[in-house]
Amino acid sequence: MDCDLNFKPGQIVSLECGNACLHSEVIQVVEARQICWVRPLMLVGLVAAKDLSQQWSEEYTLSDLRDGADLLWPLSLFRAALDTEVISLLSELQSRDSDKKDSAIASGQLRNFVDRVWEAFPNAFH
Repeated sequence: MDCDLNFKPGQIVSLECGNACLHSEVIQVVEARQICWVRPLMLVGLVAAKDLSQQWSEEYTLSDLRDGADLLWPLSLFRAALDTEVISLLSELQSRDSDKKDSAIASGQLRNFVDRVWEAFPNAFH
């Protein structure tokens, strides 16, 4: 993982773990402790699938985490998100009907992702 101490409030950062990627907004960087306070925006899960022509393609699931809990995590876990990877996803989030949001499901998905990150990067949290 890249350690970029130049994250700025409002910047979108990404954290990849397994087949999922968490995109979050930076709230504050605490350089002295090497941690980043982020507000999760969305969790993107890649799903490999065969289409009707029997070709493998990658589809994704998109979970809206904007109403969820903030995270204080090590800077070393994050990288700056690329505009090309998040702009269309952010547009998709904005266009979703807010009545269809299920914050309990989204919260569970974030919790599962957090557990996977803790397992994958135990040294980052010491």
